[in-house]
Amino acid sequence: MLDPSIWSKLHGASTHFPIALMLASTLCDGISFLGKNREWRQNCRFAATVTMVLGALGSYAAVVTGVVMSQGQVWGHATLLRHHQFVWPAFGLMTGLTAWRILARNQPSQKAAAVQLLLMILTSALMSGAGFFGGELFHEG
Repeated sequence: MLDPSIWSKLHGASTHFPIALMLASTLCDGISFLGKNREWRQNCRFAATVTMVLGALGSYAAVVTGVVMSQGQVWGHATLLRHHQFVWPAFGLMTGLTAWRILARNQPSQKAAAVQLLLMILTSALMSGAGFFGGELFHEG
């Protein structure tokens, strides 16, 4: 088994990509939702889809390294609990939204696009909270 400090470094390195890519995806989807030009909206939606898929794939590395690093504690206590209270809903939403995006493939109705965007904003907020409390864990240790 790898040294625990290695898992910490792997976890730290793997978490930044899903966070950044989810935020970028949300921004692109917001631009797509508000845009007037059809081609511009489609290009932004495509960028949002690519960044969401890459972020979701990267989130699995972050989860695996995090679970190993926390020795299987999926909730924990104190700051670790706060971190996990944000991580698990964010991970579930990101995975679900990515699956929805891949399966739906076509241009969604305005109502479906609005629901997706709201859920993406929620997911981005949760991921940001998870990142904040993850940083607090790093500074405590």
